[in-house]
Amino acid sequence: MVSLIRKAEEFPAYVHAMEGYAYGFSLVIMDLTKQVLTAAARSGEYSAPVNQFARLRTYVDPDFKDVVRISRNSLWAHGFVDLDKEPFIYSQPDTNGRYIVMQALNMWTDDFASAGSRTTGTEAGDFLIAGPNWNGTAPPGMKATFRCTTRYAWVLVQISAASEQDYPEGNQLQDQLKLTPLSAWGQPYTPPADVPIDPTADTTATPYDQIRLMNGVTFFQRLAALMKDNPPYPDDAPILSKLKKIGVVPGKEFDIEKLSPRHADALNRAARHVWGEIESAPPQMPNVNGWLIPLNLGRYGTDYNMRTVVAWLGLGALTADDAIYPTAFIDGDGKPLDGANKYVMHFEKDRLFPSHSGVWSISAYRENFYVRNSDERYGILSTMPLRYNADGSLDVYIQARSPGADNDPNWLPCPPSGPFNLTIRIYQPKREDLVGRAENNLVVEAGTYMIPPVQRVS
Repeated sequence: MVSLIRKAEEFPAYVHAMEGYAYGFSLVIMDLTKQVLTAAARSGEYSAPVNQFARLRTYVDPDFKDVVRISRNSLWAHGFVDLDKEPFIYSQPDTNGRYIVMQALNMWTDDFASAGSRTTGTEAGDFLIAGPNWNGTAPPGMKATFRCTTRYAWVLVQISAASEQDYPEGNQLQDQLKLTPLSAWGQPYTPPADVPIDPTADTTATPYDQIRLMNGVTFFQRLAALMKDNPPYPDDAPILSKLKKIGVVPGKEFDIEKLSPRHADALNRAARHVWGEIESAPPQMPNVNGWLIPLNLGRYGTDYNMRTVVAWLGLGALTADDAIYPTAFIDGDGKPLDGANKYVMHFEKDRLFPSHSGVWSISAYRENFYVRNSDERYGILSTMPLRYNADGSLDVYIQARSPGADNDPNWLPCPPSGPFNLTIRIYQPKREDLVGRAENNLVVEAGTYMIPPVQRVS
């Protein structure tokens, strides 16, 4: 009887903690990502100090795991900017028609800016990025002004690269990307070197592993502190009232001493439970032909569950105007994808992915990361010299070992033995073709185009 009474006492805290964990997950993993990616004294390929760009000079290394599910069809540049004291100006060069997209996310993972091919064109341009406390006037000549609701913003730039032969030209364009503080605008500006590194930054573990191993008490302590510089939205009032009941108040220290040991245990158990729910959620979501197709990426509102799943599955996703990311954990028969099997995707003639840009890719992952393979191939890209069948159709072979010399051009290696999953990236998608009907921001009925299922062949 005593144990039942204790469980009843714990239950409200346990429920509030589960909801609060899902609510705060995106903010906490973004902060961990910021700490890891800015733990550098000067700009490099994968990391750079705050207010500077890191520039990946090649496709991302398949062993890179500080950001989940990063694409390998672009050359990336990224940087976190601190907008507390002043805005920053993002500048991009004329890419001469080459596909480019800049996106900026606040710390809740909502996209608030998009510049480049779809929105502003591929010509050179300057864009002001301002924080929540700035009330000034943008200097003349800005193509657009973007407002961020949080102190920090993550600016990511993708420049398309059809192959390794595109690297030199892409690198030249990357070198012309700039982040300039407003106070230095119009003057020669060089980002500082030998920047002090945050001594609290843990670079021994990936952000993904850090949050995976973080107990509930530590999670909520961090969440409370982070909400000072990264304020919740007005519509978050209901969940904030629940967080307050377990001692989590934006900007105030989370004092675990005020909670009983049983309540602390409830918070820890809640964190473990929700992590398990996140891991198991994608395969159970509504799908079309086995493909999970979310639509509200980067614009989550109060859909905290979707925001959490996307932060876990694909942190930094573009909005559906710029890209759609169909993802499959199961084959067309509803069975989990397994590297021990062989699969094929069959596309009828002229029925490749509908896209205004013509840029798309298919990639394979174990959990949320690439698995290195001997052929160093990690995607099927729209720019590859694929081999079509005599009738104009296309078969993509998804398996651990080569399908044979004749089919190798269309081969997507998958991890050998065990579960894996696939993500398609369709840039500037023709949404009307892909989306017939959606429920809860997930496609449940295809439009005029249905993505072929992943068919097991052996």
